[in-house]
Amino acid sequence: MLTREEIEQRIAGKDNDLFVEADRTRRKLCGDAVHLRGIVEFSNTCSHNCFYCGLRRSNTSLPRYRMTQDEILATVSEADKNGVRTIVLQSGENDAEQAEYLAGIIARIKSECDVAVTLCVGVKSPEFYKLWRDAGADRYLLKFETSSPELYFRTHVDPDSQLEKRLSALACLRTLGYQTGSGCIVGLPGQTCRDLADDIILARDLDLDMAAFGPFVPHPNTPLVSSKTGSVALSLRVIAVARLVLGPVHIAAASALDAVAPDGRERALQCGADVIMANLTPDRYRNLYDIYPSNRGANSIERIQTVLARLDRPLAQDHGHSLKKRTEEEASRC
Repeated sequence: MLTREEIEQRIAGKDNDLFVEADRTRRKLCGDAVHLRGIVEFSNTCSHNCFYCGLRRSNTSLPRYRMTQDEILATVSEADKNGVRTIVLQSGENDAEQAEYLAGIIARIKSECDVAVTLCVGVKSPEFYKLWRDAGADRYLLKFETSSPELYFRTHVDPDSQLEKRLSALACLRTLGYQTGSGCIVGLPGQTCRDLADDIILARDLDLDMAAFGPFVPHPNTPLVSSKTGSVALSLRVIAVARLVLGPVHIAAASALDAVAPDGRERALQCGADVIMANLTPDRYRNLYDIYPSNRGANSIERIQTVLARLDRPLAQDHGHSLKKRTEEEASRC
C-alpha cells in the first residue's frame, strides 16, 4: 500500500511509467471493456452558491428548467433501446426538490427499462435517500470535491454547503445499500499535490464503488472566473495514482477533461479509467445545464464509439455494477 508521501510523489512526478502501470492495473482489475453511463440532466435549478459552478443560484442570467416525468422517461427509453445500461439522473442541488417527484421517475424507469439508475442530486435527508432507494435507485454519486476543509470553505458559501455534510451523506448512502461514487476537483485555486494525495486517501477510506477526478473549469459567471483552469496532465496523474491506490473501483474519464483538452477523456482511458459518460439531455435543455464552459455536443454516444474504436476497447454490455461485489464473490469461491 502506498504511503501518503509516496502518493504525493507519484502525483507530482514526471515518469510516464505511471500511466503504463495504471493502465496495466486497470486491465487486470476491470478488463478492457469501457462502461457507458448515460446522463440525463433533468433540472438546472440549484439552491447553493458554489464559487465556481455556473448553476449557482446567483447566476440570474441562466434560465432554469425541470424536465417532466414523461420527457425523462422518453429519453431513458430511447437510451435503453440503444443499449445504454446505466442512467445517471443529475440536477442542481435543489433544496426545494420534492422527493416523491424523483421517486416516481425512478420507479417508472426500473419497471419499464433494463437499466441501472444512478442519482446525482446532492446532499439530501436520509428520508429522501431511503425513499429513492426503495423506489429502485442503485447508485449515488456525490463528490466531496476536496478533502481539505480550508479549500472547501474557500470555494463554497457556508453554511449552505459543508464538507462534513457531504461526508455524512456518503456514509448514510452506504448504510442504505447504495453503490456510492465520489471524488475531487483537480486544480482548485491554492490546491497542492499534498491536498490531492489526501483526496485519494479519502476516496480509499470511503470504500467507494465509483470515483471521478476531473479538472477545475471556472465558469465566467462566478467569483472564480479569473482563476487558472485545472491541468489535464495533473488530472491524468491523479487518475493513474488513484487506480493504483483504489484498486477494483470504477473510475470515470470525467467529461470536464474534454472541456480543457479535446482528447482528455481518451487519454484518461489509457491511464486507469474504465468509465465514460454520454450526454442524453434533450437538445432544448442541454446548453442550459451550464456548469462550466464546454462543447455540450461532444459527449454523444457516436463520438464515444469513435474514441473506443480508436483505442480498440469494447463497450461493456452489462450494467456495470460494483467491481468490489464481483471481487468478493470470486474470493468466496476460492
